[in-house]
Amino acid sequence: TERDATSWSKGKLRESLVGIVVENEAGRCQISDLKQVEGEASCSSRKGKLIFFYEWNIKLGWKGIIKESGAKHKGLIEIPNLSEENEVDDTEVNVSKKKGDGDVLKDLMKTAGTAKVREALGDYLKALKTEFTMGMILPTKATATQELTVKRKLSESTLQKPLEIQVPLGVRIPTVALHMTELFDAGVERLYSIFTVKELVQKFSKSPAILEAEKGGKFQMFDGNVTGEYIDLLTNEKIVMKWRCRNWPEEHYATVVLNFVPTPGQTELQLDCKGVPVCKEENMKFCWQKQHFEEIKGLLQLTTLNG
Repeated sequence: TERDATSWSKGKLRESLVGIVVENEAGRCQISDLKQVEGEASCSSRKGKLIFFYEWNIKLGWKGIIKESGAKHKGLIEIPNLSEENEVDDTEVNVSKKKGDGDVLKDLMKTAGTAKVREALGDYLKALKTEFTMGMILPTKATATQELTVKRKLSESTLQKPLEIQVPLGVRIPTVALHMTELFDAGVERLYSIFTVKELVQKFSKSPAILEAEKGGKFQMFDGNVTGEYIDLLTNEKIVMKWRCRNWPEEHYATVVLNFVPTPGQTELQLDCKGVPVCKEENMKFCWQKQHFEEIKGLLQLTTLNG
């Protein structure tokens, strides 16, 4: 069996790299966006073994501030060849900065920043080899025979025991609830449409989307990394959704409620989310703050400028 990991990898690389922060007494830098990710990844299962192929050319944007002067600077990080041919610790990471002062920030990104980038790339590769490949190794003849023997023994022991009430099997996942609020320079109608009109969702998410903005309708965003279903929509007031990220436990959904509250000249968006897996809390916050709120604000500014 073979699975294409390209789309999954693009989402995972964005999740792993964007938002990385490094800081010292001179300044603070953060990887602000994924400018380019070109390449492919796949995984195949042969004779009970997994074989990985990946080759990536990645460009990241970073921004920083010098603590003493408050001066801000921007730059690029280029990873020209992340592949199975090289160890992560040997992967080339090139840091550059726009002309002008601020070399202390460039030095910070070259040292601590490069180390954190390589660590994040290692996290992506671990996830590729564990999370993405779940269920890919097919049982060999020997393991299939063992399973059959175990099943036979279980059925024999069940026959000898008195009948017991069968309880459905399942795993309870520890979850948390999130509450976030954000102010937008837009009326409720405009903000509501950004969450329910396919073209606008594609603009702020910078990726293809599937959207059926009606009760029971399905949605898919960020190259399939976010999927779900609309539970309820109250035009210009509220949206309730079943929501899951691709790397969450299978079939697990959170409930996301968006309330649109008009204020003078603005709209306050209140986000309530229940059922987020504990280990994914920070990722969920990042997803909403960086990939939704900040990108939507950028889109609103752009449309205002264009009149």
